Amino acid sequence: MRMFLILGFCLFNYFFSSLTFSADKILHPVQLAMKYHQNINIKDYLVSEKYDGIRAIWNGKTLKTRSGKHIYAPKWFIEKLPNIWLDGELWSRRGEFEFISSTVRRNEPNENWQYIKYMVFDVPDKKLSFSLRYEKYHKLINNLNLNHIKAVQQFKVESNENLTALLKDYVDKGAEGLMLHHQNATFQSGRSRNLIKLKPFMDAEATVIALLPGKGKFKGMLGSLLVKTTSGIEFKIGSGFTDFERKNPPKIGDIITFSYHGLTKNQIPKFASFMRIRH
Repeated sequence: MRMFLILGFCLFNYFFSSLTFSADKILHPVQLAMKYHQNINIKDYLVSEKYDGIRAIWNGKTLKTRSGKHIYAPKWFIEKLPNIWLDGELWSRRGEFEFISSTVRRNEPNENWQYIKYMVFDVPDKKLSFSLRYEKYHKLINNLNLNHIKAVQQFKVESNENLTALLKDYVDKGAEGLMLHHQNATFQSGRSRNLIKLKPFMDAEATVIALLPGKGKFKGMLGSLLVKTTSGIEFKIGSGFTDFERKNPPKIGDIITFSYHGLTKNQIPKFASFMRIRH
């Protein structure tokens, strides 16, 4: 199965209007999917695992999701975090996104937070290259010496062939994919082509515009979602749901993330499968 022939590079873009504004004004990033290509110089990038959790921005006082929603973390979880901006992922283990999401989305923290880690992967600083930001957050987090706050490790890859092999190895072990940071890039508000998300499939986002009822074994539950992309393409997504998600489906107006394998001639995503509600 040549799943790596359909790799997608997704540009993961930051939208911080400044580093001193209120955390309530954080805007969600826009992801632009591209077909896999090998015309980047991989030696210019630092590579890390992509953690399949909940994006979390620390503003020195509170944790927020990428859409600006407050994260109700326990006091013990955040009390020793530094008074600077951090960017990272709330995560536990590979393959546990539903557990992570259900824990983090609660308005009151519970005992499940003991299994959550804050995986820090950046210190938003417009004056520093990413390689220097990596050194900064790595030293900072390691000096905290906390089991639940970890610095994401970055490493070098010598060729695109090695990158593909590395991706396969990580995915086989249950990882979602890899992240590629251009080592010399400074932090940029708005669009940035210096942070690339590499997965064994492409993903995108769409807005739910209708819930379609299930039939047969799914009678009384969700059958499929009718969704609409930002470019106005409407299509149905009927796979990727757990029974729990079919009984508790997304709401009309929710933005969801879905995976797909290329586009039809009418620009409709092929083999679209539900992944999650965007938070």
